Amino acid sequence: MRITLFSSKPYDRASFVLANQRQGYDLHFLEPRLDIDTAALAEEGEVVCAFVNDDLSAPVLERLHLGGTRLIALRSAGYNHVDLVAAHRLGLPVVRVPAYSPHAVAEHTVALMLALNRRLPRAYNRTREGDFSLHGLTGFDVHGKHVGVVGGGQIGIVFARIMLGFGCKVQVHDPKPSEELRSLGVELCELDRLLAENDIISLHCPLTPDTHHLINRTSLAKMKPGAMLINTGRGALIDTPALIEALKSGHLGNLALDVYEEEAGLFFEDHSERPLQDDVLARLLTFPNVIITAHQAFLTREALAAIASTTLSNVAAWQAGTPSNQV
Repeated sequence: MRITLFSSKPYDRASFVLANQRQGYDLHFLEPRLDIDTAALAEEGEVVCAFVNDDLSAPVLERLHLGGTRLIALRSAGYNHVDLVAAHRLGLPVVRVPAYSPHAVAEHTVALMLALNRRLPRAYNRTREGDFSLHGLTGFDVHGKHVGVVGGGQIGIVFARIMLGFGCKVQVHDPKPSEELRSLGVELCELDRLLAENDIISLHCPLTPDTHHLINRTSLAKMKPGAMLINTGRGALIDTPALIEALKSGHLGNLALDVYEEEAGLFFEDHSERPLQDDVLARLLTFPNVIITAHQAFLTREALAAIASTTLSNVAAWQAGTPSNQV
């Protein structure tokens, strides 16, 4: 069986080739992003393996189905980029990787928090240029701070545990808190209260119609002045232009992003030889109290191995008539 992997990079190829030693599928790696223009490249294959910024809208799904695709295998947990209504109409099952390494994303969140707080990018650049001064590098003790976690799934739980280990007071907002979350010793609270009371707020919720632009001008105004906001979830959880206003006024003290609402076609590629065409992102990058990474929170050896293994297992289960991890 042939599996066509769109948006594949060298690290994807390495992990999938290793995981495929037991399965023996015909893996066809394509670097281009999946969209209406590249969908034809999947012809002659029954399975399309897509990543977070691939286009799985109705026209693309229809083109894939016409070309012989019979399964959409996501190598991600999120599926907000898939038109599930169209997939169902076409009889195209969609499977995903519900959990690969919550530690990878949670630990990257902590790394962003610490780097932002202690101004590590600025300090690193200074010392490389022979500037060993300390002005402008003052941070704060994380110990004892109030930390708000929006989303109490597996990643949110791991992040909350780490913050408890730092000696922080942790509040979590989740509409359906699990027993594992309740047993952590965190305080469960409503979103408005979490926004108002915490020094550090981290987003770990899925992107749904209810969470789209969860952070906007109104919610930013409710946050404690000078608070830090971190998003390693999905870009569209935040109304990005509203961030610029909050940063310019000084109300938002620090910002760290690993995801961006308009990242499709931008992240995962090298654009260093030409001017950045996204004016909003370019403006964000000018702030000294902002750190942006290009959707790399998942990028650990362990996570890549788990993604490849689960994806191929999902294909095998579908082939056997017993689908697993189906959306």
